[in-house]
Amino acid sequence: MPALALTGGAPVRTQPFPAWPVFPEPDIAALADHLRAGDRSDDDPVIEFEQAFAAAHGARYGIGVNSGTSALELALQALRLDRGAEVIVSPITFFASISAILNVGLVPVFADIDPDTYNIAPAAIQAAITPRTGAIMTVHFGGVSCDMQPILDIAQRHNLAIVEDVSHAHGGTWNHRGLGSIGDAGCFSCGSGKNLSAGGGGVLITNDPLIHERASGYGELNHPRRQRRRELTGARETRPATQEFFPYSSGNRRLHPVHAVLGLPQLQRLDEQTARRDANGRYLASLLDDIDGVTPRRQDPFATRAANHLFVLRYNARAFGGLSRDLFVKALNAEGIPGQTEYHRPMHRADLFADVDGELTRVWPRANGAPDVDYTAMSCPNAERACAEEMVTLPTRVTLDTRDGMDQILTAIEKIQTHQSELAAYVPETPSEQSLWSVSGR
Repeated sequence: MPALALTGGAPVRTQPFPAWPVFPEPDIAALADHLRAGDRSDDDPVIEFEQAFAAAHGARYGIGVNSGTSALELALQALRLDRGAEVIVSPITFFASISAILNVGLVPVFADIDPDTYNIAPAAIQAAITPRTGAIMTVHFGGVSCDMQPILDIAQRHNLAIVEDVSHAHGGTWNHRGLGSIGDAGCFSCGSGKNLSAGGGGVLITNDPLIHERASGYGELNHPRRQRRRELTGARETRPATQEFFPYSSGNRRLHPVHAVLGLPQLQRLDEQTARRDANGRYLASLLDDIDGVTPRRQDPFATRAANHLFVLRYNARAFGGLSRDLFVKALNAEGIPGQTEYHRPMHRADLFADVDGELTRVWPRANGAPDVDYTAMSCPNAERACAEEMVTLPTRVTLDTRDGMDQILTAIEKIQTHQSELAAYVPETPSEQSLWSVSGR
């Protein structure tokens, strides 16, 4: 009788992991009250959300925007780098990190990851610096902070700005400082699947009043909210925003009050939820310490609280008799554990960069500064191997579960390893699954 669920056995877990996101009835009632009041784009919930969000992450200023991408674009615009300046970034991220760089006329330069942390490697950042480098974008991938101290040292030594992409890391900390408050600006998405979900939108936070003023100007189209922010934050000004006549080449990137109304109660629960994600992540990592072939990512010792938007594992097929990463994940799913392989290619291998005569040169602003950047020749071997063979992620709802749930993950992995021979005879359900079995790692 087969043991593995994928081959006909009983699964380890039959109950789903906690649903995410969750909007309790009081949240829904608050939204309904707001809508019944007429929803006249009133600023009060937006300003309240901005201030509370910034304070929760250790920053002085917050600006609500319509997406995490917009937050990144505004942060980069506020730096006022020369057109064509280079921004060093990890190849393991969502494409929005890259498109934000391109959209404001800058050039992404990819620096490889640390193979143990899956975050950008400080040594790779140092090696990527050229006279055109203007900024470093630190993507706190999966919700675990980058190795910030050497990155801060590099930035100071070369007079570079740091923009933090914190869309995986709401509530996370480095050295007890809120992620997003460490660099020049921190940028968050509040989309439906994020650790803080407002149903959409994003937030830019900063401790720099000049970045706050510029980002607000670029994103507001002279909206009265800018003046309200100045009054509440005590920001210095040469004249009131109400007397200005379009001083910025701006657009409408404002956060809609609906998202602020949804985000405020989520923010109140964020600390407790992040503490639970961090504690469960550390517990699960300790359980997996003795499992050959499934290694939790290494956390920087100064990563004092992990947000664990994704719990990231490094899979080694050799310890599973050559079982491919994708078939391992399929077997894990059958046991009731929602493993994922969503990062199939690093960003420097995106189609946009492969077509050297395509959109990048015809439409996007690469030609403004660095036409000699050949992405097809760029190599980030650690990121390429992670995406092709190693990386397995567990979604944010997993670490919101109980310790029993973490124990079940261990049980499922041990079960697959013990009974790996059953999968040698596994018959794929569809032709597209034929590639899931590999003997290359034997």
